[in-house]
Amino acid sequence: MSTTLTPAHRTEPRRQRGDEPVRLRTSLLERLAPYAYVAPFFVVFGVFGLFPLLFTFYVALFDWNPIGDQTFVGVANFERLFADSRFWNALVNTFGIFVISTVPQLVLALGLAHLLNHARLRWAAFFRMSMLLPYITSVAATAIVFGQIFDRNFGLIGWGLEAVGLEPVSFLASRFGSWVEISAMVMWRWFGYNTLLYLAGLQAIPREMYEAASVDGANGWQQFTRLTIPSLRPIIIFTVVMSTIGGLQIFTEPLLVAPESGLTCGAARQCQTLALFLYEQGFGQFEFGYGSAVGVVLFFVVVIAAALNFFLATRTRGGR
Repeated sequence: MSTTLTPAHRTEPRRQRGDEPVRLRTSLLERLAPYAYVAPFFVVFGVFGLFPLLFTFYVALFDWNPIGDQTFVGVANFERLFADSRFWNALVNTFGIFVISTVPQLVLALGLAHLLNHARLRWAAFFRMSMLLPYITSVAATAIVFGQIFDRNFGLIGWGLEAVGLEPVSFLASRFGSWVEISAMVMWRWFGYNTLLYLAGLQAIPREMYEAASVDGANGWQQFTRLTIPSLRPIIIFTVVMSTIGGLQIFTEPLLVAPESGLTCGAARQCQTLALFLYEQGFGQFEFGYGSAVGVVLFFVVVIAAALNFFLATRTRGGR
């Protein structure tokens, strides 16, 4: 005679001793694992990014001599900075070079990316990859080449001006001329990089959208302004913000374009940027407190300019 076990008579498997702590440890590790994966970035950023930034704010409040005394002076370094004509000269140079090098660069990069995306070219992959050659070229080599191109006596541009009956121009002798020479170096280096970013975004736009626009009667310019630019809005915002951050901190090109003048970038400081002025005061004159004040102001200038460009880029007609 068989007996049927009721649920009350069924025996549950015994839990082995130690199972519950193991489960708790496993659950805890699963919750902590994502933080452990991202922790190296925040550790490196804290050591090499956040700490130097905060320490710069701290040093800016002192008359800081690396081999002498450190005297607290409060905002005296900033008062001295805003009364220094060299600071305002460097600020104007920084914004002048930034505007001349960034605006044409991004516009031309967008146009060339649109051309490469739609034109049927032989060896298209070769042309696209060649865009990265200026980016991987040494800045020192770039400065030497452009120094020869813009040279008054033996430069290519001077030769071209003489060929049409004009006098050669000494670009580094004037403020605007030095801006043009430095901007040409910046544009040549970053033009291809931004072109590839725009090209990658264009290739993600379905061809059917352009075909539908053509059927609706939209011409090439209308497709570019009402379809291409709105579709590239995130990439355009990225390139504008990154170009602003990099352009306002430009250092290497002005330093190398006039090496004989050192950190002043010309006898009249006609192309000295804020980054060069900071380096001159901090490591040239060993006025670390004053140089840190320049760095603090430069930080806020970059943040405000980047935020303003981000705001304008997101409020364009195409971004609505």
